[in-house]
Amino acid sequence: MQLLEGKNLIFISSATVWELSIKQSLGRLEIPDNLLEEIDLHRFTQLGINSQHAQLAGKLPNIHKDPFDRMLIAQAKIEKLTLVTRDKLVAQYDVAIIEA
Repeated sequence: MQLLEGKNLIFISSATVWELSIKQSLGRLEIPDNLLEEIDLHRFTQLGINSQHAQLAGKLPNIHKDPFDRMLIAQAKIEKLTLVTRDKLVAQYDVAIIEA
């Protein structure tokens, strides 16, 4: 499946933007200074964090320790979305994934 073929609605979580920004500020990752413009340019749909997402992220089984990944898992479960990831721990959460 080609994700960017124009037929798919692709979401990007606020948690992802937050994590990328933190990693950039720590010098661990290079991202474009115009990240939000790039997100819009590529027609990604921004997915905000709500209280349901936050509550489920806190209640998930303690398989994964990373709070950003736990948020993405919670959002995927609640919104019935498929996560694109290479993290093998995510697959243990009964959530649809596409391996990156």
